[in-house]
Amino acid sequence: MPIEEIPVHSLGELLDALTPAEPDPETGRRRDPCVYHGAVAADLPLLTSLDRLGGTNPPHTKAHLEAHLLRNFARYARPHLATEPTGEWELLVVAQHHGVPTRLLDWSYSPLVAAHFATRDRTGDAPRAVWRLDWQRVHAHYRFPPLALLIEDLGGLFGEGEALTPWRVFEGETPAFACMLEPPSLDGRIVAQAAAFTLCSDAAQPFDTFLASEGLAGALTKYVVPADAVAHVRDQLDLAGMDERRLFPDLDGVAAFLRAYYA
Repeated sequence: MPIEEIPVHSLGELLDALTPAEPDPETGRRRDPCVYHGAVAADLPLLTSLDRLGGTNPPHTKAHLEAHLLRNFARYARPHLATEPTGEWELLVVAQHHGVPTRLLDWSYSPLVAAHFATRDRTGDAPRAVWRLDWQRVHAHYRFPPLALLIEDLGGLFGEGEALTPWRVFEGETPAFACMLEPPSLDGRIVAQAAAFTLCSDAAQPFDTFLASEGLAGALTKYVVPADAVAHVRDQLDLAGMDERRLFPDLDGVAAFLRAYYA
């Protein structure tokens, strides 16, 4: 089954496409339970920062350095950590949050946040994409709990026995799997961006390709913003308050907002 692609030309079209037709029978609300990822190039697959390390033509060329990256982050980051990570999984999340290439793929519970990152640069002639992931369908496939996992849940993901660690995943010592992970609120950015991550056992292929190989292509939908609609969607996001000052609540965010506003 190919991944469904839906063109959207405005923020209204995107929200209409994502709003359930009927209210949830239990809550009475029209809420989409999925997560979203914004991509600046609609024709590229879903690549993690680790996939991109060393370039994307081809990707995945330096995935074998994953363990070295995390070990060296642990070695050099200690003097700069406000609080000690509670374990190796939190260390991985902290590394990802600060820009170390990892196999974690970033998502948001807000489609507006994803659309912001897709259209952050309003120039260029490439169509953009907002990917939607039905992570509950993914969890059901692997018989994981129907809840987004916390880092303390990962150790026992496969039941009793040897605890799951990042190093075991790096070495390919687990069955094939993907899961949704809610990070701790390390700072205001994670909270403002309603951030989440997916963790996948396979670092040798794009996330969308992995899901398709597992019979889960239907868990993904790609909403494509054509190149000639990018500036329009970007202006609508600014009107809705989706900008760097609010999504990066610090001095760097203020500076980025001013650069974008006065450009």
